[in-house]
Amino acid sequence: MMMRIEGGRALFESGLEETSIDVDCESGMIAGIGAQARAERAINASGLLILPGIVDIHGDAFERQMMPRPGVGFPIDVALLESDRQALANGITTVFHGVTWSWEGGLRRAENARAILDGIERLRPRLGADTRYHLRHETYNLDAEDEIIAWLAERRIDAIAFNDHMTTVDAPGRARHLAQMVERAGVTREDFLALVERTKRRADDVPASIGRLAAAANASGVPLLSHDDASPEQRRWFRALGCRLAEFPKTVETAQEAASQGDDIVLGAPNVVRGGSHTGWIDATEMIERGLCSVLASDYYYPAPLLAAFALARRGVLPLARAWALVSQAPAKAMRLDDRGRIARGRRADLIVVDASLAGQQPHVVATIVAGRVVHLARADIVVPVR
Repeated sequence: MMMRIEGGRALFESGLEETSIDVDCESGMIAGIGAQARAERAINASGLLILPGIVDIHGDAFERQMMPRPGVGFPIDVALLESDRQALANGITTVFHGVTWSWEGGLRRAENARAILDGIERLRPRLGADTRYHLRHETYNLDAEDEIIAWLAERRIDAIAFNDHMTTVDAPGRARHLAQMVERAGVTREDFLALVERTKRRADDVPASIGRLAAAANASGVPLLSHDDASPEQRRWFRALGCRLAEFPKTVETAQEAASQGDDIVLGAPNVVRGGSHTGWIDATEMIERGLCSVLASDYYYPAPLLAAFALARRGVLPLARAWALVSQAPAKAMRLDDRGRIARGRRADLIVVDASLAGQQPHVVATIVAGRVVHLARADIVVPVR
Protein backbone atom coordinates (compact mmCIF):
# COMPACT_ATOMS: atom_id res chain seq x y z
CA MET A 1 0.00 0.00 0.00
CA MET A 2 1.21 3.50 -0.82
CA MET A 3 0.66 6.50 1.46
CA ARG A 4 1.20 10.12 0.48
CA ILE A 5 2.14 12.93 2.84
CA GLU A 6 1.18 16.14 1.08
CA GLY A 7 0.79 19.87 1.57
CA GLY A 8 3.52 20.29 4.15
CA ARG A 9 7.08 21.57 4.10
CA ALA A 10 9.68 18.81 4.28
CA LEU A 11 13.12 19.37 5.80
CA PHE A 12 16.11 18.61 3.60
CA GLU A 13 19.77 19.48 4.09
CA SER A 14 19.19 22.66 2.07
CA GLY A 15 16.21 23.70 4.20
CA LEU A 16 12.42 23.46 4.12
CA GLU A 17 10.67 22.73 0.83
CA GLU A 18 6.99 22.32 0.11
CA THR A 19 6.56 18.92 -1.51
CA SER A 20 4.83 15.56 -1.18
CA ILE A 21 6.40 12.34 0.04
CA ASP A 22 5.26 8.91 -1.10
CA VAL A 23 5.71 6.10 1.42
CA ASP A 24 5.65 2.41 0.53
CA CYS A 25 3.99 1.01 3.64
CA GLU A 26 4.92 -2.59 2.82
CA SER A 27 8.65 -2.04 2.41
CA GLY A 28 8.72 0.79 4.97
CA MET A 29 10.73 2.96 2.59
CA ILE A 30 10.33 6.38 1.02
CA ALA A 31 9.21 5.60 -2.53
CA GLY A 32 9.42 9.09 -3.97
CA ILE A 33 9.49 12.81 -3.33
CA GLY A 34 7.16 15.05 -5.29
CA ALA A 35 6.40 12.16 -7.65
CA GLN A 36 2.65 11.84 -6.94
CA ALA A 37 2.52 8.05 -7.18
CA ARG A 38 -0.85 6.36 -6.88
CA ALA A 39 -1.69 6.22 -3.17
CA GLU A 40 -4.39 4.48 -1.17
CA ARG A 41 -4.38 6.98 1.69
CA ALA A 42 -3.02 10.42 2.42
CA ILE A 43 -1.93 12.67 5.26
CA ASN A 44 -2.67 16.35 4.80
CA ALA A 45 0.30 18.18 6.30
CA SER A 46 -0.78 21.68 5.23
CA GLY A 47 0.71 24.23 7.60
CA LEU A 48 2.88 21.53 9.16
CA LEU A 49 6.50 20.40 8.91
CA ILE A 50 7.67 16.95 7.76
CA LEU A 51 10.93 16.01 9.47
CA PRO A 52 13.17 12.96 9.65
CA GLY A 53 12.43 10.94 12.76
CA ILE A 54 14.62 11.54 15.81
CA VAL A 55 17.37 8.99 16.49
CA ASP A 56 17.94 9.03 20.25
CA ILE A 57 21.16 7.19 21.07
CA HIS A 58 21.23 7.79 24.83
CA GLY A 59 18.13 7.87 26.98
CA ASP A 60 17.39 6.43 30.40
CA ALA A 61 14.04 8.08 31.12
CA PHE A 62 12.49 4.60 30.93
CA GLU A 63 13.96 3.97 34.40
CA ARG A 64 11.30 6.31 35.79
CA GLN A 65 8.62 4.00 34.43
CA MET A 66 10.32 1.08 36.17
CA MET A 67 10.77 2.90 39.48
CA PRO A 68 8.81 6.19 39.59
CA ARG A 69 9.65 6.55 43.26
CA PRO A 70 12.47 4.98 45.28
CA GLY A 71 11.51 1.43 46.14
CA VAL A 72 8.30 1.54 44.04
CA GLY A 73 8.71 -0.84 41.11
CA PHE A 74 6.54 -1.67 38.11
CA PRO A 75 6.84 -4.56 35.63
CA ILE A 76 9.39 -4.08 32.88
CA ASP A 77 6.78 -4.76 30.18
CA VAL A 78 4.65 -1.89 31.47
CA ALA A 79 7.69 0.40 31.65
CA LEU A 80 8.88 -0.39 28.13
CA LEU A 81 5.46 0.01 26.54
CA GLU A 82 4.80 3.30 28.31
CA SER A 83 8.27 4.59 27.41
CA ASP A 84 7.58 3.66 23.80
CA ARG A 85 4.42 5.79 23.79
CA GLN A 86 6.29 8.74 25.28
CA ALA A 87 9.12 8.45 22.76
CA LEU A 88 6.76 8.31 19.78
CA ALA A 89 4.70 11.26 21.01
CA ASN A 90 7.93 13.27 21.06
CA GLY A 91 9.06 12.29 17.58
CA ILE A 92 11.63 9.65 18.53
CA THR A 93 11.48 6.90 15.91
CA THR A 94 14.71 5.09 16.87
CA VAL A 95 15.38 4.80 20.58
CA PHE A 96 18.43 3.37 22.32
CA HIS A 97 17.50 2.57 25.90
CA GLY A 98 20.56 3.32 28.01
CA VAL A 99 20.58 0.37 30.41
CA THR A 100 23.14 0.67 33.20
CA TRP A 101 24.55 -2.60 34.53
CA SER A 102 26.52 -1.68 37.60
CA TRP A 103 28.31 -3.03 40.62
CA GLU A 104 25.87 -0.90 42.66
CA GLY A 105 22.97 -3.37 42.64
CA GLY A 106 19.39 -2.22 43.13
CA LEU A 107 17.73 -0.72 40.05
CA ARG A 108 20.94 -1.24 38.08
CA ARG A 109 21.66 -4.81 39.12
CA ALA A 110 22.36 -7.73 36.81
CA GLU A 111 18.82 -9.11 36.96
CA ASN A 112 17.37 -5.86 35.67
CA ALA A 113 19.92 -5.56 32.86
CA ARG A 114 19.03 -9.06 31.70
CA ALA A 115 15.30 -8.57 32.11
CA ILE A 116 15.28 -5.33 30.11
CA LEU A 117 17.19 -7.00 27.28
CA ASP A 118 14.78 -9.92 27.29
CA GLY A 119 11.84 -7.51 27.45
CA ILE A 120 12.98 -5.48 24.46
CA GLU A 121 13.52 -8.61 22.39
CA ARG A 122 10.14 -10.04 23.38
CA LEU A 123 8.15 -6.83 22.96
CA ARG A 124 9.64 -5.61 19.67
CA PRO A 125 6.54 -6.60 17.64
CA ARG A 126 4.42 -4.40 19.94
CA LEU A 127 6.75 -1.41 20.12
CA GLY A 128 6.21 1.46 17.70
CA ALA A 129 9.75 2.86 17.80
CA ASP A 130 12.74 0.92 16.54
CA THR A 131 13.93 0.00 20.02
CA ARG A 132 17.55 -0.87 20.71
CA TYR A 133 19.73 -1.78 23.70
CA HIS A 134 22.52 0.59 24.69
CA LEU A 135 24.48 -1.08 27.46
CA ARG A 136 25.99 1.41 29.87
CA HIS A 137 28.68 -0.78 31.39
CA GLU A 138 30.09 0.33 34.71
CA THR A 139 33.76 -0.48 34.25
CA TYR A 140 34.20 -1.71 37.84
CA ASN A 141 31.48 -4.31 37.19
CA LEU A 142 34.16 -6.86 36.37
CA ASP A 143 32.07 -9.95 37.05
CA ALA A 144 29.80 -9.07 34.12
CA GLU A 145 32.55 -9.18 31.50
CA ASP A 146 32.07 -12.73 30.19
CA GLU A 147 28.31 -12.36 29.85
CA ILE A 148 28.63 -9.03 28.04
CA ILE A 149 31.17 -10.50 25.62
CA ALA A 150 28.66 -13.26 24.86
CA TRP A 151 25.92 -10.67 24.23
CA LEU A 152 28.25 -8.80 21.88
CA ALA A 153 29.09 -11.95 19.95
CA GLU A 154 25.39 -12.71 19.57
CA ARG A 155 24.65 -9.09 18.53
CA ARG A 156 21.99 -8.84 21.21
CA ILE A 157 23.08 -5.33 22.14
CA ASP A 158 23.40 -2.37 19.80
CA ALA A 159 25.91 -0.11 21.56
CA ILE A 160 28.14 -0.26 24.61
CA ALA A 161 29.30 2.70 26.67
CA PHE A 162 32.04 2.66 29.28
CA ASN A 163 30.87 4.41 32.46
CA ASP A 164 32.80 4.97 35.66
CA HIS A 165 30.56 6.36 38.35
CA MET A 166 33.05 5.32 40.99
CA THR A 167 34.42 8.81 40.42
CA THR A 168 31.05 10.19 41.54
CA VAL A 169 31.43 8.41 44.87
CA ASP A 170 34.88 9.90 45.47
CA ALA A 171 34.34 13.40 44.07
CA PRO A 172 34.26 16.30 46.56
CA GLY A 173 30.91 18.01 46.95
CA ARG A 174 29.01 15.03 45.58
CA ALA A 175 27.00 14.17 48.67
CA ARG A 176 23.71 14.57 46.82
CA HIS A 177 24.77 12.20 44.04
CA LEU A 178 26.05 9.67 46.56
CA ALA A 179 22.68 9.84 48.30
CA GLN A 180 20.94 9.17 44.98
CA MET A 181 23.16 6.13 44.36
CA VAL A 182 22.42 4.78 47.84
CA GLU A 183 18.69 5.33 47.34
CA ARG A 184 18.76 3.61 43.94
CA ALA A 185 20.71 0.67 45.35
CA GLY A 186 18.11 0.16 48.07
CA VAL A 187 20.61 -0.38 50.91
CA THR A 188 21.87 1.61 53.88
CA ARG A 189 24.57 4.22 53.37
CA GLU A 190 26.97 2.15 55.46
CA ASP A 191 26.39 -1.00 53.41
CA PHE A 192 26.79 0.94 50.17
CA LEU A 193 30.09 2.49 51.25
CA ALA A 194 31.33 -0.95 52.28
CA LEU A 195 30.42 -2.23 48.81
CA VAL A 196 32.34 0.67 47.30
CA GLU A 197 35.47 -0.20 49.25
CA ARG A 198 35.30 -3.88 48.24
CA THR A 199 34.78 -2.94 44.60
CA LYS A 200 37.63 -0.41 44.51
CA ARG A 201 40.12 -3.09 45.54
CA ARG A 202 39.90 -4.46 41.99
CA ALA A 203 40.78 -1.17 40.31
CA ASP A 204 43.95 -2.57 38.74
CA ASP A 205 41.87 -5.08 36.75
CA VAL A 206 39.63 -2.45 35.14
CA PRO A 207 41.77 -1.25 32.18
CA ALA A 208 42.39 -4.76 30.86
CA SER A 209 38.70 -5.59 31.14
CA ILE A 210 37.80 -2.48 29.15
CA GLY A 211 40.29 -3.54 26.49
CA ARG A 212 38.78 -7.00 26.15
CA LEU A 213 35.24 -5.65 25.93
CA ALA A 214 36.27 -3.06 23.35
CA ALA A 215 37.91 -5.75 21.23
CA ALA A 216 34.77 -7.89 21.40
CA ALA A 217 32.57 -4.93 20.41
CA ASN A 218 34.82 -4.03 17.49
CA ALA A 219 34.79 -7.64 16.29
CA SER A 220 30.97 -7.59 16.27
CA GLY A 221 30.64 -4.12 14.73
CA VAL A 222 28.97 -2.68 17.82
CA PRO A 223 29.58 1.08 18.34
CA LEU A 224 31.61 2.09 21.39
CA LEU A 225 31.05 5.16 23.56
CA SER A 226 33.02 6.54 26.48
CA HIS A 227 31.05 8.41 29.12
CA ASP A 228 32.17 11.50 31.03
CA ASP A 229 35.70 11.68 29.61
CA ALA A 230 37.58 13.88 32.04
CA SER A 231 40.67 14.80 30.03
CA PRO A 232 42.14 14.80 26.51
CA GLU A 233 44.42 11.95 27.61
CA GLN A 234 41.44 9.81 28.59
CA ARG A 235 39.76 10.56 25.25
CA ARG A 236 42.90 9.48 23.39
CA TRP A 237 43.06 6.27 25.43
CA PHE A 238 39.50 5.33 24.54
CA ARG A 239 39.98 6.30 20.89
CA ALA A 240 42.93 3.91 20.67
CA LEU A 241 40.49 1.13 21.63
CA GLY A 242 38.20 2.02 18.71
CA CYS A 243 35.82 4.18 20.72
CA ARG A 244 34.83 7.12 18.52
CA LEU A 245 31.89 8.56 20.48
CA ALA A 246 32.57 10.82 23.45
CA GLU A 247 29.49 11.11 25.65
CA PHE A 248 29.25 14.17 27.88
CA PRO A 249 32.94 15.16 28.01
CA LYS A 250 33.56 17.04 31.21
CA THR A 251 35.83 19.78 29.87
CA VAL A 252 36.10 21.94 26.78
CA GLU A 253 39.66 20.70 26.24
CA THR A 254 38.43 17.11 26.15
CA ALA A 255 35.76 17.99 23.60
CA GLN A 256 38.36 19.83 21.51
CA GLU A 257 40.51 16.71 21.50
CA ALA A 258 37.55 14.65 20.34
CA ALA A 259 36.63 17.11 17.60
CA SER A 260 40.21 17.38 16.35
CA GLN A 261 40.14 13.70 15.43
CA GLY A 262 36.61 13.56 14.07
CA ASP A 263 35.08 11.79 17.06
CA ASP A 264 31.38 12.30 17.65
CA ILE A 265 30.58 14.37 20.72
CA VAL A 266 27.27 13.56 22.42
CA LEU A 267 25.65 16.09 24.73
CA GLY A 268 22.27 16.28 26.40
CA ALA A 269 19.33 17.96 24.69
CA PRO A 270 17.90 18.94 28.12
CA ASN A 271 21.04 21.06 28.60
CA VAL A 272 20.03 23.12 25.52
CA VAL A 273 16.38 23.39 26.54
CA ARG A 274 17.15 24.43 30.12
CA GLY A 275 20.00 26.76 29.17
CA GLY A 276 22.72 24.85 30.98
CA SER A 277 23.82 21.59 32.56
CA HIS A 278 21.98 20.36 35.65
CA THR A 279 25.34 19.11 36.95
CA GLY A 280 27.13 22.42 36.45
CA TRP A 281 29.34 21.13 33.63
CA ILE A 282 29.80 22.56 30.13
CA ASP A 283 26.99 24.43 28.40
CA ALA A 284 25.71 22.48 25.39
CA THR A 285 24.58 25.54 23.42
CA GLU A 286 27.99 27.14 23.77
CA MET A 287 29.61 23.87 22.67
CA ILE A 288 27.37 23.71 19.60
CA GLU A 289 28.29 27.29 18.70
CA ARG A 290 31.96 26.29 18.90
CA GLY A 291 31.49 23.17 16.75
CA LEU A 292 32.12 20.89 19.71
CA CYS A 293 28.90 18.88 19.66
CA SER A 294 27.71 16.61 16.86
CA VAL A 295 24.86 14.71 18.56
CA LEU A 296 22.12 15.67 21.01
CA ALA A 297 20.42 12.92 23.03
CA SER A 298 17.35 12.87 25.25
CA ASP A 299 19.45 11.79 28.25
CA TYR A 300 16.72 11.76 30.92
CA TYR A 301 13.83 13.60 29.16
CA TYR A 302 12.15 12.36 25.97
CA PRO A 303 10.70 15.74 24.84
CA ALA A 304 14.14 17.38 24.87
CA PRO A 305 15.55 16.54 21.37
CA LEU A 306 12.51 18.01 19.58
CA LEU A 307 12.49 21.12 21.78
CA ALA A 308 16.26 21.60 21.64
CA ALA A 309 16.49 21.58 17.84
CA PHE A 310 13.76 24.20 17.50
CA ALA A 311 15.27 26.25 20.34
CA LEU A 312 18.63 26.35 18.56
CA ALA A 313 16.94 27.58 15.39
CA ARG A 314 14.77 30.10 17.24
CA ARG A 315 17.77 31.54 19.10
CA GLY A 316 19.73 31.88 15.87
CA VAL A 317 22.41 29.39 16.94
CA LEU A 318 21.92 27.16 13.87
CA PRO A 319 19.55 26.98 10.91
CA LEU A 320 16.82 24.42 11.51
CA ALA A 321 18.32 21.93 9.04
CA ARG A 322 21.65 21.87 10.88
CA ALA A 323 20.00 21.87 14.29
CA TRP A 324 17.76 18.97 13.29
CA ALA A 325 20.76 17.00 12.00
CA LEU A 326 22.02 16.90 15.61
CA VAL A 327 19.03 14.72 16.55
CA SER A 328 18.54 12.77 13.33
CA GLN A 329 21.20 12.41 10.66
CA ALA A 330 24.29 12.72 12.88
CA PRO A 331 23.21 10.20 15.54
CA ALA A 332 22.08 7.77 12.84
CA LYS A 333 25.50 7.99 11.20
CA ALA A 334 27.31 7.70 14.53
CA MET A 335 25.45 4.46 15.29
CA ARG A 336 26.03 3.14 11.75
CA LEU A 337 22.36 3.31 10.79
CA ASP A 338 22.82 4.54 7.25
CA ASP A 339 19.20 3.88 6.23
CA ARG A 340 17.65 6.74 8.24
CA GLY A 341 18.16 10.25 9.56
CA ARG A 342 17.27 12.22 6.44
CA ILE A 343 14.46 12.39 3.90
CA ALA A 344 15.44 10.81 0.58
CA ARG A 345 14.09 8.26 -1.85
CA GLY A 346 15.07 4.75 -0.81
CA ARG A 347 15.60 5.72 2.83
CA ARG A 348 13.63 4.22 5.66
CA ALA A 349 10.29 6.01 6.11
CA ASP A 350 10.86 7.24 9.66
CA LEU A 351 9.09 10.60 9.56
CA ILE A 352 7.33 12.96 11.90
CA VAL A 353 4.74 15.64 11.18
CA VAL A 354 5.19 18.63 13.48
CA ASP A 355 3.09 21.69 14.20
CA ALA A 356 5.43 24.61 14.85
CA SER A 357 3.06 27.29 13.61
CA LEU A 358 1.96 28.99 16.81
CA ALA A 359 4.20 31.84 17.90
CA GLY A 360 5.32 31.61 21.49
CA GLN A 361 4.34 27.95 21.83
CA GLN A 362 6.48 24.85 21.70
CA PRO A 363 6.38 22.61 18.63
CA HIS A 364 4.40 19.40 19.05
CA VAL A 365 4.25 16.15 17.13
CA VAL A 366 1.04 15.56 15.20
CA ALA A 367 1.97 12.22 13.63
CA THR A 368 4.85 9.76 13.87
CA ILE A 369 5.60 7.25 11.13
CA VAL A 370 8.08 4.40 11.68
CA ALA A 371 9.11 2.21 8.75
CA GLY A 372 5.99 3.32 6.86
CA ARG A 373 3.55 2.68 9.74
CA VAL A 374 1.62 5.46 11.45
CA VAL A 375 2.33 4.68 15.11
CA HIS A 376 1.26 7.96 16.72
CA LEU A 377 -1.54 10.29 15.63
CA ALA A 378 -2.57 13.30 17.67
CA ARG A 379 -4.99 14.74 15.08
CA ALA A 380 -7.32 12.43 13.18
CA ASP A 381 -8.37 15.22 10.82
CA ILE A 382 -5.07 15.13 8.88
CA VAL A 383 -5.86 11.66 7.51
CA VAL A 384 -7.84 12.50 4.37
CA PRO A 385 -9.27 10.75 1.27
CA VAL A 386 -6.86 10.49 -1.63
CA ARG A 387 -7.62 13.14 -4.23
